[in-house]
Amino acid sequence: MKIAVLAPSCPVHLDLPDRVRAIAEAHLGPDAPQIVFHDQCFLSQGHFAGPDSARIEALVEVANDPTVDAIWFARGGYGACRVAEAALDRLDLPAQDKKYLGYSDAGYLLAGLYRRGIGTLAHGPLAADLNREGGEAAIKRALDWLAKGEAEPGPKRTAFNLTVLSQLLGTPLEPDLTGHVLLIEEVAEYMYRIDRSLFHITSNPGIRKVAGLMLGRCTQIPDNEPDFGVTEEEIARHWCSVSDIPYLGRADIGHDADNKVVPFG
Repeated sequence: MKIAVLAPSCPVHLDLPDRVRAIAEAHLGPDAPQIVFHDQCFLSQGHFAGPDSARIEALVEVANDPTVDAIWFARGGYGACRVAEAALDRLDLPAQDKKYLGYSDAGYLLAGLYRRGIGTLAHGPLAADLNREGGEAAIKRALDWLAKGEAEPGPKRTAFNLTVLSQLLGTPLEPDLTGHVLLIEEVAEYMYRIDRSLFHITSNPGIRKVAGLMLGRCTQIPDNEPDFGVTEEEIARHWCSVSDIPYLGRADIGHDADNKVVPFG
């Protein structure tokens, strides 16, 4: 099996590939996949892992390569929305047969792929999550799904970062989530912004067709002055009630090493 790693948002450090491969070999032994970090992952132009054109070309090249079995997104940050539509327009048949794994800013690409029915997708650990406390477990979890993961029984599911999902609604990347259980998580946003984003997504006609909403971890929330006065779960329950969306409780996802893999569909 061959896994290609791409950075559609921000770059990664040069030592990451060797560290990830070492974990793969120790964890999976003879069954360890070949993990190839595209040179684009180490480019740098301002905030981004190279110019938009380089990030587009890398994604198109790898997705259309029939020798690649899976694409693993390297890290989040910001930038995937700048390349998603242009890259997705150029994908051919080989892209259909791949797995795609990531979360955070990679949600723009996962949403667009899902809208177009391309590939087998999951919200789950990024390669650079190795740098988090407990990151080795996250890498093993990601590799298990990339190498061996199958579709799971139960209701259709998708998962996104709250801000990313809010921003992509109404764009050509918005997927049809009718009948899905929607899982959301957030990091480093004020409580009032969580409230605002939940107002936005639950007001969307497409989101109001989901089977229910589950709230993942909302971490590193800055202090509000004055205190906002309600918790993230109270906010989620409020907007689900207003929008007649079933609130289904908490989900084990978040911007941390405990982030679980959520296959789409």
